[in-house]
Amino acid sequence: MRDLRDIAKEIRGDWTHINNSAAREALECMETMGDIKKPFSSDPNGYRVVGSFLSNSMGWRGEKARRIKKELKEMCGHPRP
Repeated sequence: MRDLRDIAKEIRGDWTHINNSAAREALECMETMGDIKKPFSSDPNGYRVVGSFLSNSMGWRGEKARRIKKELKEMCGHPRP
């Protein structure tokens, strides 16, 4: 499993103009995070940040977007059985 900061760097390289401020804020948080299971700010882990990014990143499309969104969903335990 990759660190969130590595994933965020790849996203930033592909999605250069982020119109959605919530997606941009979540990405900025992800740029400072390592393991999704570690505490972040006042949250016990990074799942909320990643969930916020996924919910607000509908404007990011393409093959790389699909691959990375799938990776993030798998990190969060989706799809659930």
